[in-house]
Amino acid sequence: MIEPSGRRERKKAATRQKIADTALSLFLERGYDAVGIREVAAEADVAVTTVFAHFASKEALVFERDQDFEERLTRAVTGRPAHEPLIAALHREVRALVRHCTAEGSAPVRRMIEGSPALREYEESMGLRHAQALAAALAADPHLSRSTTACRATARFAIDAYALACRADDPGATVDEVFRMIEAAWEATAP
Repeated sequence: MIEPSGRRERKKAATRQKIADTALSLFLERGYDAVGIREVAAEADVAVTTVFAHFASKEALVFERDQDFEERLTRAVTGRPAHEPLIAALHREVRALVRHCTAEGSAPVRRMIEGSPALREYEESMGLRHAQALAAALAADPHLSRSTTACRATARFAIDAYALACRADDPGATVDEVFRMIEAAWEATAP
């Protein structure tokens, strides 16, 4: 995550993090559906409008790193060294993101998401947005020379690799297996 530079930006980031941490704590303690936005605001000692100034919805409180996730994926494409192959860069970044979602202590959050239709639906829509952003980054790279379809499919498969690995018994092996398929498909689309 990019560190805010000014005092005001740091204060806003701290408030956002406080709200997200408070919400997650309440959700895990009492259940996602049992906690309302007003309770989150009261516990975080902020106004309800402040919660909505930082988060578009209740579901967004659970996925507070959403923007960072998307930025990391697109940076894996746009910020990779010139000599690094695209699929290797994406593979490395997805592996790092999977390590975060499977880190010690993440299981209760994953169970909460799996147990809530609203959170599962939000996570799926997030994945679609991330895939669109990643596909746009792929298509914009003049050195890749792939069709729009190849860029979209590769982006979607990379997002799916993450989703599958976060739910797998062996997350690393799952990412590796899916990325072997992604690499083969990417190579097959070379002009």
